[in-house]
Amino acid sequence: MLQLRPGCECCDRDLPPDATDAFICTFECTFCASCVSKRLKGVCPNCGGDLTPRPRRPASKLARFPASTERVFKPQGCAPR
Repeated sequence: MLQLRPGCECCDRDLPPDATDAFICTFECTFCASCVSKRLKGVCPNCGGDLTPRPRRPASKLARFPASTERVFKPQGCAPR
């Protein structure tokens, strides 16, 4: 099950579970749309994989399957490409 991490690894912007502008790679590294387009050019700085829109978890499922509260913030790894 996806962790649905709560923030962008580059800018630390909040990305709640219902965010429509959250992107992930296959390792669930999480970034906002702005960082993906302007800084990362669609490529994960951690693994080199594609960044794709993160699915949203229906509100009815969040109580039983909550989003992660673990924040990952690595601004040093998000230099412009």
